Amino acid sequence: MLKTDITKLLKTTKPKVGDTLFIGIDGHGGAGKLTLADSLAKELSAEIIQTDDFASEDNPLEWWKLLAPTIFIPIQNGHTTLQYECSRWWENPDQKRKLVSKQVTPIMIIEGVSALRKEFRQYISLGIFVDTPLELCIKRGVQRDIADGSKKSRAALETVWRKWATEEQEYFKNHAPKIFADIIIDGTKLAV
Repeated sequence: MLKTDITKLLKTTKPKVGDTLFIGIDGHGGAGKLTLADSLAKELSAEIIQTDDFASEDNPLEWWKLLAPTIFIPIQNGHTTLQYECSRWWENPDQKRKLVSKQVTPIMIIEGVSALRKEFRQYISLGIFVDTPLELCIKRGVQRDIADGSKKSRAALETVWRKWATEEQEYFKNHAPKIFADIIIDGTKLAV
């Protein structure tokens, strides 16, 4: 059903950024957004831009101002390749920032918390909200951070995730991404 819905919508949806159609995938951290984005990217031969490439532990909220001049505007101006420095999320200050290079594809996916924020809607052709209960999101997030090598304890990570969930609620209240979305996905059904 999901693939059918998205395929149907894509046939009637026009690109808003040059010839590139952007799909925005939003929801809580740990909701299953990247799992969905990876599946769609394979099916649609699309590149994924993760909001986590711009957000960071020291800039979790104001990063969004970087996305338009780094992603949307260059594509609007005809660029066929994007390059940007990826942010750092964990406690290693000596870690060099990774340079990310992405080909511009006919369909691109913006994935992450606040991908459907008001400021991006002029660029997003299709919005998807992954709706997952908060406790499951926190559990998934903590497990993912441990698997990714965080040195923080499980309890410390859970505290970080609960604080982040509070900040996400403010974003959801102010930007209403679930209401803006064209499709709402049940995140409990995604194999994360």
